[in-house]
Amino acid sequence: MSGLILGTRGSALAIAQAELTRAALALAHPHLAVEQQTFTTRGDQKLDLALLQGEAGGKGLFTKELEDALLAGTIDLAVHSLKDLPGILPDGLHLAAVLERAPTADILITRDPLSFQALPRGGRIGTSSIRRARQIQWLRPDLTIEEWRGNVGTRLRKLRDLTDVNGIVLAEAGLRRLGYDWSDTRLVTPEGEFHATSLAAELLPAIGQGAIALESRARDERVNALLATINHEPTWTTIRAERELQRLLSGDCSLPVGVRTKLSGNTLEMSVILFGTPGDPPRKAEGAGSASEPEKLAQEVFARMA
Repeated sequence: MSGLILGTRGSALAIAQAELTRAALALAHPHLAVEQQTFTTRGDQKLDLALLQGEAGGKGLFTKELEDALLAGTIDLAVHSLKDLPGILPDGLHLAAVLERAPTADILITRDPLSFQALPRGGRIGTSSIRRARQIQWLRPDLTIEEWRGNVGTRLRKLRDLTDVNGIVLAEAGLRRLGYDWSDTRLVTPEGEFHATSLAAELLPAIGQGAIALESRARDERVNALLATINHEPTWTTIRAERELQRLLSGDCSLPVGVRTKLSGNTLEMSVILFGTPGDPPRKAEGAGSASEPEKLAQEVFARMA
């Protein structure tokens, strides 16, 4: 069996996700050779982009270089955080498979043991996500949102050193995949000791949050057959609904939209919150439908947001 060439970004989280992909392939195909190539994307290079102001959009910011390599045939599959993948992919490429989804919650990281509601009035919160920023400002308009970029370690060091910032918000999936763990909110890291509190009850996650996306050439039958063997079907079902909603929202992965999709037996449930002009209340919708028709559910929920 000929091997595969896997492409990934070079961040610690991206490498961890590539390793999960390699492990899944090794389990399904023990004799398959997998080579890895690392790429630096525009999003990795341009740390000065103001993502909270929508600068540079968001389409392809962390994916274009890998997609160019796929189209050129220099790699066979690209590993992404699904929440970074635009809803509309370049011609000739498709989402071939997803790995089992990790927890989708956002996590509030603070120096002191503080819940979201216990954050001091006028407090400062760091994030690079416009989705998180708009939900936080809607729930707590007294808080100030500051744009924080960089990998997890960089952000934790900044939080440790900048005592006038009260907390940052990160994805639980990324923290878990990097090996961070916490109990009773106590989070011990190489960067210092912090407290971690789930925001699952307050914030809806991003489209695709917690899922690892495997992108390939649509007509590459050999690669697609290999990837189909490691596709996680329950995650695939929820992702189909979320990706259809993303397509209906013009495919932009930087929109201030939160979505939670739950699969229970043969029933799929979806809740959505979408922000428009700053100062206006968000649009919200929810619905339930058959797990066999996830796109239909997304279309129905989208229609209720009009």
